[in-house]
Amino acid sequence: MKLAGRVLAFIVFVTFGVFAQKLQYPQAKKVEQIDDYHGVKVADPYRWLENPDSPDTRAWIEAQNKLTRDYLDKIPEREKIKQRLTELWNYERFSIPVKRGNKYFYLRNDGLQNQSVLYVTDSLKSPGRVLLDPNQLSKDGTVALMSFSISDDGKFLAYGLSSGGSDWQEWRIRNVETGEDLPDLIKWVKFSGASWTADGKGFFYSRYPEPNEKTKLEEANFNHKVYYHRIGTSQAEDILIYERPDQKKWLFNANVTEDGKYLIITVSQGTDPRNLIFYKDLTQPNSKVVELISEFESDYTFLGNEGTTFYFQTDNNAPRRRIISIDIQKPEKSNWREIVSQAEETIAGASIVGDYLIVSYLKDAYTQTKVYDLSGKFIREVKYPGIGTASGFGGRRTDKETFYTFTSFAVPPTIYRYDLKTGGSEVFRQAKVKFNPDEIEVKQIFYNSKDGTRVPMFIVHKKGIKLDGNNPTLLYGYGGFNISLTPSFSVSRIVWLEMGGVFAMPNLRGGGEYGEQWHKAGMKLKKQNVFDDFIAAAEWLIRNGYTSPKKLAISGGSNGGLLVGAVLNQRPDLFGAALPAVGVMDMLRFHKFTIGWAWISEYGSPENPEEFKALYAYSPLHNIKKGTNYPAVLVTTADHDDRVVPAHSFKYAATLQEAQAGDAPILIRIETRAGHGAGKPTSKAIEEQADVYAFLVKNLNITLSW
Repeated sequence: MKLAGRVLAFIVFVTFGVFAQKLQYPQAKKVEQIDDYHGVKVADPYRWLENPDSPDTRAWIEAQNKLTRDYLDKIPEREKIKQRLTELWNYERFSIPVKRGNKYFYLRNDGLQNQSVLYVTDSLKSPGRVLLDPNQLSKDGTVALMSFSISDDGKFLAYGLSSGGSDWQEWRIRNVETGEDLPDLIKWVKFSGASWTADGKGFFYSRYPEPNEKTKLEEANFNHKVYYHRIGTSQAEDILIYERPDQKKWLFNANVTEDGKYLIITVSQGTDPRNLIFYKDLTQPNSKVVELISEFESDYTFLGNEGTTFYFQTDNNAPRRRIISIDIQKPEKSNWREIVSQAEETIAGASIVGDYLIVSYLKDAYTQTKVYDLSGKFIREVKYPGIGTASGFGGRRTDKETFYTFTSFAVPPTIYRYDLKTGGSEVFRQAKVKFNPDEIEVKQIFYNSKDGTRVPMFIVHKKGIKLDGNNPTLLYGYGGFNISLTPSFSVSRIVWLEMGGVFAMPNLRGGGEYGEQWHKAGMKLKKQNVFDDFIAAAEWLIRNGYTSPKKLAISGGSNGGLLVGAVLNQRPDLFGAALPAVGVMDMLRFHKFTIGWAWISEYGSPENPEEFKALYAYSPLHNIKKGTNYPAVLVTTADHDDRVVPAHSFKYAATLQEAQAGDAPILIRIETRAGHGAGKPTSKAIEEQADVYAFLVKNLNITLSW
């Protein structure tokens, strides 16, 4: 049925059982929009939903949110779930301290603050004072501190703020001693930090040209440039350091070496892990940028330098990565030195602190960490209290200590101080959450995917559950962009376990758990492997008595939202509920918005005939089949998401609602004044999670024992 003009919110009836109340879907208008992809005609009747601010779209959003709100608010268990989430979320949280000059800087959240607060102290034995409280910058907590950088002497703080969840940031400078901001204001920053010069007079950063104010949350981002900003000057006076108008897709990340002598410019092209490395000699006025690594053939992460010797983590000739050094006076590959060779485990990260090289590995998706000297001689292994994830180990060449965080599914984040000389670890900060970790069981199993590939999966639940197929189970996945899913603590997961739920997290191909080969096995033309891995995980859980299709929910966000949408189309019979969050759902137009073009290196391009065929075959939006009995679906997105624009979720939800032939609800929850997820206020996070779990309680038929 074709409708013109504004969205009409008249009633479409979908029956929930013979005597159940009927759900009312807002009807979305359809337009005649046909695109030709290499001779294949593809309809896009909801193209108008790509404009998030049009009257039609705003009316549709309002009608959908009203429907969803009415549905969720009638679930009696929601309030109990929200109360328990709030109770558990209310615990003190800290970040790892950073030392600059004679001061330490760290973030702290007292429990329910919408945003964490930045503190400064002269001694780690004292909490010090508040340096920046983002909660004072907006009434609803939607202004977030996204990044900050402190000058080497600890006198100045450069900080980037985001409003409403946008990737766009505005940067300011604060005098650490007085707590007052300087007049400096830097705008149109995206995907960049700030790196101070050794003299503390200014910093390097990257930015885009000023966008159109009306379309800045949708239009594609091109022509990143590196600038230098000097304290006390206007942005118009910033010095352009490097640009490549001939390479509009290049992204630049500029960092000053610890000795202050060099500017390292890491050049990336989209989300492809392969990158270039350029440098500029800061000791020579007007020195040119030198191309040290000039071909996109491998991944190189700069770790530090000793004079003209630069240290890198790389997958060059080592898909599971190794550590090398390059003397920039003799940069030829024949002169490169291998410091730490490739191991069976994948290197997940490395740093140089004191005179040590600290290398963290992933062994079947959990952390192992080894310490070497700068020649590559093994010193010791860092001992952890169990299987989990460790991160941190930052610092400077003059430091005698470093800090790291250890966490796992049943272990809240604990910060340790690590003595570099003795190798001793001592607890520095320990989160105190009101739950009993002894009641939780964590295991790792391995299962075979469709093609026989062995895939690991973590399974978490309360001890003593019966494997009778009746446990509500939440299967979470991602599978892409070389991102590894490792054990971590989550308040919302603890609540799920208390609800009698099982949490399962497979390490799908496309991630980085087993190096670049594992990543490549789940990208572009091989993306179907990711979906096969996820489906096989669901089948294993059912076959082994953990759950059954009617009790199984799947969840994922962003690229994980794409995963959920794709497998839902391929196996709607396998699940009882689906939770695609901020998903990439339109695989034929994803590259036309904001930074979406950067994902072509991961997904392929619809403009390439062969890659179009693969994309079209699994695109969540384009593989919805009218007349199918889909399980319950709750789509979540945000109207200010400028990473994965909400049009993906809008068009997907409208299409799925029209196609649904079964009794299960198809709902979309559209957050306002929020973005892709980073910087989301605590209050909004709790409300959203309460909605998600209430939806599962109703649709997986969960009985709470609270």
